[in-house]
Amino acid sequence: MEDYEVYTLPNGIRIVHKQVPHTQIAHCGIMLDIGSRDELPQQEGLAHFWEHMAFKGTKKRKSFHIINRLETVGGELNAYTTKEKVCFHASVLGLHFEKATELLADIAFHSVFPEKQIEKERSVILEEMAMYYDSPEDALQDDFDQVVFKNHPLGGNILGTPETVKSFTREQLQSFIGENLDTERVVFSSVSNMPFSRVKKIASKYLSDIPHRTSERQRLAPVNYEPQRVTVERPITQAQCAIGRPSYALADSRRLPFFMLVNLLGGPGMNSRLNMNLREKYGLVYSIEASYTPFLDTGFLGIYFGTDQKHLDRSSALISRELKALREKPLTKLQLHNTKEQLMGQLAMSEESNQSFMLTMGKSILDTGKLDSLEEIFSEIRQVDAGLMQDMANEMFDESQLSYLTFVPEPDEDE
Repeated sequence: MEDYEVYTLPNGIRIVHKQVPHTQIAHCGIMLDIGSRDELPQQEGLAHFWEHMAFKGTKKRKSFHIINRLETVGGELNAYTTKEKVCFHASVLGLHFEKATELLADIAFHSVFPEKQIEKERSVILEEMAMYYDSPEDALQDDFDQVVFKNHPLGGNILGTPETVKSFTREQLQSFIGENLDTERVVFSSVSNMPFSRVKKIASKYLSDIPHRTSERQRLAPVNYEPQRVTVERPITQAQCAIGRPSYALADSRRLPFFMLVNLLGGPGMNSRLNMNLREKYGLVYSIEASYTPFLDTGFLGIYFGTDQKHLDRSSALISRELKALREKPLTKLQLHNTKEQLMGQLAMSEESNQSFMLTMGKSILDTGKLDSLEEIFSEIRQVDAGLMQDMANEMFDESQLSYLTFVPEPDEDE
């Protein structure tokens, strides 16, 4: 039996729900398969700008009313933009579920983008961009996207550039949504103690009147990747480095095994190989992480760390040594067993967060049309063998195919 239920409205919007009997909180969201990769060069940052502007006024509400609608009952309203998704979501006491659903539908589909609010929000986003630029860790990750996906929309900054943000108009927002909105690529996701019949009735009430729309948008896959080594001087005190490359796409059968390999290398566990080596053994970094993000037609592998500039070469050499070990030495039975157990435990704990599960469920339905149960995922993890792990390491950790972006401190003028 499935842990969730799905219903498709006549306009193509899907409603997906998981009932959790012992919770008083309802989490719900509207996820649209539109992201920054769908922007033209002159539109860079427009999806994120839309996410902000959706809160600034609808046909029947001003921004003040949108902000206070759920806050006054102790709820939360939020949104985010990724390379491939825009999501509006809310968390409230279950008795306010309908209020949250109606508000989400209103801001997602009936925003009017008031001209005065556009000017205000333009300033807010420029400040947000300045904040990110002042954080070398965040700026490094944003800039590294362009190194790996050079001259491709996946390499663009989700926030856009100061030039594009300053140029956005109401007409551009409306045109972007009109060109990209496809109701068959929209999911309303929900987790609460309510039965599916109740959720379906409420969601249908506010989403059924959205006209059916399709989009002829085509996402082009990145091609002709060429590894690069880029060093940039910045007004910082610590060197920051990113290492990575394109990797496996969403539909690739190696997606989950590769996630396990990256988790072993530099996942959130304190016992990751990179953390144990560079931090615990040598004390060269405060934090180091490796991450893997699959997209529709490609994927992204990234390793990030910061260190004193004098330790930069040694840190890079130690990372290379760990990558070489995974390429040349198959995992022992115990190492493979522990790697599997650790990932299964992490996945099980992440599912304990109902809000996180609601968002994951919506994304999975959009991306694959289904949501694998934990047991199905565990079964796939248990079948991974050491040979596959080593094969992936040899392909993805090939040093000749890795790109580097390094921020180094500007030279001291007194020297």
